[in-house]
Amino acid sequence: MLTLVSAVQDAMPSRGTPTTTTERPQAVRPVDQTQQTVTAPVDFRTWAKQVQYRAQQELHDMLLLEDEQQMDPSWSKALEQVRSYSLRPSKRIRPGLVLAGYAFARGDAAAPDGVWKFAAATELLHTFMLIHDDVADQADTRRGGTALHKLLGEGHLGENLAIVVGDHLYSRSLEEMLGCGLPNAGKATRYFLKVCRHTAVGQYMDIRLPHQPLAELSVFQSRRVAFLKTALYGFTAPLVCGAQLAGADAELIKKLERFGRCVGTAYQLRDDLLGLYGQSSVVGKPTDSDLAQGKRTFALLAAYRRAPQEVREELEALAAPGPKDEAMLQRARDLVEQYGGRAATERIIERATRSAARILDTLPEGGGLKALLHDLLQMLMIREA
Repeated sequence: MLTLVSAVQDAMPSRGTPTTTTERPQAVRPVDQTQQTVTAPVDFRTWAKQVQYRAQQELHDMLLLEDEQQMDPSWSKALEQVRSYSLRPSKRIRPGLVLAGYAFARGDAAAPDGVWKFAAATELLHTFMLIHDDVADQADTRRGGTALHKLLGEGHLGENLAIVVGDHLYSRSLEEMLGCGLPNAGKATRYFLKVCRHTAVGQYMDIRLPHQPLAELSVFQSRRVAFLKTALYGFTAPLVCGAQLAGADAELIKKLERFGRCVGTAYQLRDDLLGLYGQSSVVGKPTDSDLAQGKRTFALLAAYRRAPQEVREELEALAAPGPKDEAMLQRARDLVEQYGGRAATERIIERATRSAARILDTLPEGGGLKALLHDLLQMLMIREA
């Protein structure tokens, strides 16, 4: 049986392959746009390709924006850069989860155009968050290419322009969510916006915590950041919104919220480990950035709590925000592993993944998408990027 890992790999261009902005991704639209598209998946490869290409199509169309083409030549150029940036190869997990939530509530995998529009809009809103996140983190790369603020200009100019572009994409995503033409679009959009507020709290904590000593922090604070920044927004919200678009009952919504919390926590903790031990050529961004920024990850705090006093003092110094040479980075990695931070994180990932699988077993079949999410769990457990 094909796994989602291979399906996504086959569906996505290889890293470094440019995505053109003048041609639409090759996927066939139905002639009658009122008909439902994407029926029950024949296999995971087929379904994943459909999600990838259809999401790319919708994103491309959302960013054409003919009403803005003649406003200013520099803005027109920026729109081209934003469109190219937004269409870089990506897992497109969120659109897939919107479709899965809709399928769980409806009982089959077919989805009307309005659901696809809403699903792609969640990805556009995610792009807005990535742009702002990269400015805050002073990141140089994103998804195998140059970060947008680096493309738009030098120094503060590029950062300021990127913040404005992010705000623009935020507005555009809401236009698409509210304008998707489905009866429950308002309810689903309000849910997503509430989650975005909570995500902002998680981002605030993530930026603020590196300026506090490790001795003042706990692993529970790092778990809270993972929940607010990733689990709620990246997994729970798309699933719940998809179900709400289909008129799901409260019981199903509750199960999807619990599932999203578990799988999202596992995803973020895996991301933290990749930020310490991953290969930048595979991850698609530098793997020293978390340590350089002084991120208070679960692995770091778990190791700190287990370490003797003299090692704690060394970890405090190594975890302080600021540039670090390779010897310092390797020493930090070694200490986190030696004092159980990596192993403790792996245990939490495994525990959260098992909990997610148990919840998933209680969900409806969703026209074959329940099996797809089981594959998604496998992918998240072993992913290297």
